[in-house]
Amino acid sequence: MTQWTIWGGLWGEASVSWAAARLSFRRVFAYPQAALWGLITNAFFGVLRAAVMLALFGSRPQVAGFTVYDALTYTALTQLLIAALSLFGWNDLMRTIHRGEVASDLLRPHRFLLFWTAQDAGRAAGQLVLRGLPIVGLFSLLWPLSWPAGAVGWLQTGLSLLLAWACGFAFRFLVNCAAFWTPDAVGVGRLAWAVLGLGCGFLMPLAFFPPDFRALLAWTPFPAMLNTPVELWLGVRTGGAAWAALGAQLLWTAALFAACEVILRRGLRRLEVAGG
Repeated sequence: MTQWTIWGGLWGEASVSWAAARLSFRRVFAYPQAALWGLITNAFFGVLRAAVMLALFGSRPQVAGFTVYDALTYTALTQLLIAALSLFGWNDLMRTIHRGEVASDLLRPHRFLLFWTAQDAGRAAGQLVLRGLPIVGLFSLLWPLSWPAGAVGWLQTGLSLLLAWACGFAFRFLVNCAAFWTPDAVGVGRLAWAVLGLGCGFLMPLAFFPPDFRALLAWTPFPAMLNTPVELWLGVRTGGAAWAALGAQLLWTAALFAACEVILRRGLRRLEVAGG
């Protein structure tokens, strides 16, 4: 294989991935009315969660190192990321497996995992723009929010958000691969999304949980999928601790994508479409 052939193959993969991401991004804007009602629902429950936070703090200046404005910012960020990070579940891959549509995906000249990653990247970016950013805008009008400190804070938070999406996607892809082995993969997914919601810090900041439970979660990838970027945004971790948190996110992301490759190969060996 010549060097030009290698570069041509890489360029082809990149072109297909970019096209998949771009089309997935545009698809989010294809149904503006549905997006509007999703945004209204997101904002409504976001305000309810903020009210719970305000009641929790009462007259106390801090809870577990969080000020009331940190807690409100946490609520805004988690509401912002619900759709972008698919925190309530993602069953797209398992649907294509159960319907047999995965066969046509496998016939296309691209890497299966890379293609799905690109599609989800476009979807996540679209959801962030259409449903995420307006939530932060609304919250900033209602309450003073906390913001990353300086250019380094913004850089670390941006990298952490990107890794949170990548780590979360790899986890969701693994869960969806259960469809290769069972027709009830939706049930597996429901359990996985419940664990994700608790372990990533969506239901409540992980700083509010008992130390032993936080120590247990530190050995799982779930905090890397949401809690880490929120803590970097709020300045809970700074300096070396912030870079260490980013390193942990990167390691978990690499490990989960490696697991995706292994599980996908085994799942494809079991795949039967129309008896074939």
